[in-house]
Amino acid sequence: MDVSLTVWLLTVVGLSALIAVDFFIGRKPHDVSIKEAGTWTVVWIVLAGLFGAGLLVLAGGRPAGEFFAGYITEKSLSVDNLFVFVLIMAKFAVPSRYQQRVLLIGVLIALVLRAVFIAAGAAIIASFSWVFYIFGAFLIYTAWKLIQEARAEEHDEEFEENRLLKAAEKRFGVADRYHGTKLFVRQHGKRVMTPMLVVILAIGTTDVLFALDSIPAIFGLTQDPYIVFTANAFALMGLRQLYFLIGGLLRKLVHLSYGLSVILGFIGVKLVLHALHESGVHVPEISIPVSLGVICTVLIVTTITSLIAVRKPDRAGEAGKPRVDA
Repeated sequence: MDVSLTVWLLTVVGLSALIAVDFFIGRKPHDVSIKEAGTWTVVWIVLAGLFGAGLLVLAGGRPAGEFFAGYITEKSLSVDNLFVFVLIMAKFAVPSRYQQRVLLIGVLIALVLRAVFIAAGAAIIASFSWVFYIFGAFLIYTAWKLIQEARAEEHDEEFEENRLLKAAEKRFGVADRYHGTKLFVRQHGKRVMTPMLVVILAIGTTDVLFALDSIPAIFGLTQDPYIVFTANAFALMGLRQLYFLIGGLLRKLVHLSYGLSVILGFIGVKLVLHALHESGVHVPEISIPVSLGVICTVLIVTTITSLIAVRKPDRAGEAGKPRVDA
């Protein structure tokens, strides 16, 4: 899809305006209610749907199909990110009223870093078609690794700070408590970071690790940088509200990692087939409608089986309780 510089600028301005509205509404620290989180989650999903519908009208069915496939894939992968966000919030004991501010700025950092990843990925793909082999192999490896992690139940581990975060803490120092939403304060005559800034950096930089598999995954569905960027933007911008909406339900999605591994493995195979096709080998390619159908089916089945698996222990516990006669 040929996208002019004007369209790019208008898109960035439009997304920036939406982020500004989101920031203005949540500018005052407060506890986010289920109603507020649910309302804004629906708003972001509707906005993504309208954007996809606009692509359908203005650019045709293929770009729209690629956007929806990419958006659903990135959204499902971002739900897995929430597990780590929960661990980060717990490790740094973030007060509930500050969590929405932490997530907002952290997600903005993640969006900027992903834009850099997308630009680099698009440049590499444009110059070296064989990179699809690498992307495909990496996604298949990541799919297998996800299965191993799910079996080992690694989501129960504590969050470990990365090297960049440790270096920043060592260089600037960290205050002993939260100071509202301030990022820096003076302590003993020295300017130091607050725990608020540490948590924001933790969320923003940790997302880079998730981008290592999510960016190749969406490039497996479309090679259009504009669609890749917008699908990532809409998936990330609704992540903050989704955190508060389904935070308590995350533990019930016990089969999510298995579902994501199937999706990543499927896209990895799709990339390898595409690379073989580009190399002149006559192999079947997987269409966008098929990709979209597989992704949606896997997510639906994963959700249903997760809920069934969680209900079984609950029912067993209820059955084991002694009956009290009136």
